[in-house]
Amino acid sequence: MNITVVGTGYVGLVTGVGLAHIGHTVTCLDIDRDKIEQLQQGIVPIYEPGLADMMKEAVQEERLSFTTSPKQAYGKANIIFLAVGTPPNPDGSANLTYIARACEEIGEHITEAVIVVTKSTVPVGTNDYIKKTILQHLQADVIVDVASNPEFLREGAGIHDFFHGDRIVIGADCEETAAIIEEIYKPLNISIFKTDVRSTELIKYASNAFLAAKISFINEISNICEKVGANIEDVAFGMGLDKRIGNQFLHAGIGYGGSCFPKDTNALVQIAGNVHYDFQLLKAVIEVNNKQQASLVKKAERVINLRGKKVALLGLAFKPNTDDMREAPSLVIAKQLLDAGAHIIAYDPQAIHNARAVLPESIVYTEDLDEALTGADAAFLVTEWDSIKQYPLAKYVQLMKNPLLFDGRNCYSLDAVERYEMDYYSIGRAAVLRKKISV
Repeated sequence: MNITVVGTGYVGLVTGVGLAHIGHTVTCLDIDRDKIEQLQQGIVPIYEPGLADMMKEAVQEERLSFTTSPKQAYGKANIIFLAVGTPPNPDGSANLTYIARACEEIGEHITEAVIVVTKSTVPVGTNDYIKKTILQHLQADVIVDVASNPEFLREGAGIHDFFHGDRIVIGADCEETAAIIEEIYKPLNISIFKTDVRSTELIKYASNAFLAAKISFINEISNICEKVGANIEDVAFGMGLDKRIGNQFLHAGIGYGGSCFPKDTNALVQIAGNVHYDFQLLKAVIEVNNKQQASLVKKAERVINLRGKKVALLGLAFKPNTDDMREAPSLVIAKQLLDAGAHIIAYDPQAIHNARAVLPESIVYTEDLDEALTGADAAFLVTEWDSIKQYPLAKYVQLMKNPLLFDGRNCYSLDAVERYEMDYYSIGRAAVLRKKISV
């Protein structure tokens, strides 16, 4: 099947490469000429494990191509996947500017019947707007149908999720359209759920909001654990044994970030507000997360005077296995540290380039974990990269001026830390203290 994917961001590129890998002929369209030139040269502009090799293979087998030309992209397309960004407006609602532009171009350039499938996360009712906009700009006498097919790709595991997802959700008001989209995904052998368009639009927001709520809930429990002397890891494990609860997204830390949870929770609050419903629970989830991101430095300030101190910031990306800095907790933590007068040296194996664009110039960067820790007065563990989780605790003692670690991701077991002469603070667990801290 001839498929066009509009947008070569994270969702669009993983989708395009995945569809090409299972045998479809895919053209990826983007308005960013520099990005398309990179892709045409075989350069992947984002970090996602396994994506570059799979893209190279699809291009070599002539199943995948990239263009900035709407005429070329839409000329022979049977299916058009919309995977453009829907960034937040100042009030938290979804900005549909890129959706509107894509719909106008689709109407102007298609020459035969197509199905437009929305993968972008959009408010309920947007697919009605998409179809209306395309028909308003239609130049040829062709049939256009619209369907919703939200993505459930986790950054850092996008390739795995494309091929091994829990479910594929298809929203269509025409049974034939739903059947055609189902056929596209048939080689994946993943369970497919079909429903109406509006329900599908809401499924994505509701899913992300629920997962965000689990994260904020367990972080609130972790704060209680610290006050009553309980261990959050044992509490979460005990909760997770209940099949009604499950063990996923019960890892206490410094809050969620990234391109989805912050954006989608705020957007769902706005969607509810638009129909005069006050979504109080979700507002609380957002408030808890904002508070949690600021908690690590506040904890540190009760222990050490940060002014003039060298601080190692370990991890910048919002999660491991990605270079994405969107809504990363490191942004909040870095600002707090600088406001407290600390001198920051930041470590990350993939996100430094993107971090430079959004963090203050005074921060020093390194891809060498030893360099980040050498002579440091304190370290803040922010992103649980394998390179950090597997880093020997002995080296903190060996390299740091003052072996003091604030672990925002609970990467080390308390039993392991107790074997070393260092002071260790984590989330929802007792501090491990071995010496009086010099302030």
